[in-house]
Amino acid sequence: MRYGAWMKSGFGFMIRDREVDQMRIVVGSDHAGFDMKKKIVDLLLEEGDLDVLDVGSYNTDPVDYPDYAEAVGLAIRDGRAERGVLICGSGVGASVAANKLPGIRAGLCHDTYSARQGVEHDDMNVLALGARVIGPELARELVIAFARATFSGEERHRRRLAKVGALETRYHQG
Repeated sequence: MRYGAWMKSGFGFMIRDREVDQMRIVVGSDHAGFDMKKKIVDLLLEEGDLDVLDVGSYNTDPVDYPDYAEAVGLAIRDGRAERGVLICGSGVGASVAANKLPGIRAGLCHDTYSARQGVEHDDMNVLALGARVIGPELARELVIAFARATFSGEERHRRRLAKVGALETRYHQG
């Protein structure tokens, strides 16, 4: 099932105001999200026009979700990926941690409407999932909805995002 395609232009895809040949999605998880992460990596690779950067974890040994939230966020901020998927047990901790990084807009989504609209209206660049909350088929639908959505670029959404950026700047503490 495909949800609204990316804006196709010339030879690549438009991600906001930037053209890319192939979207790269960075994927990370703590130990609780490891099994779901493996399935999501396979799903993204099966899509054919997506590239995946896996930043761990690489097994079910206990680890701390903020480390993987940082790895996913930095991959996006550094330009090594356009979007990210972050998985922990509930999705809450990973979302909270990822949103501490300037420029990261992570949303915890457990329904396809939010996964798609989060990109279309809020330019969400990280999808947070709770591996202990949702099953593999819903996770699949959420990831595809997120990956295939495009930021609308409408003035009202750009205005609101500018206010989010201003909040981030105003309260950033070094």
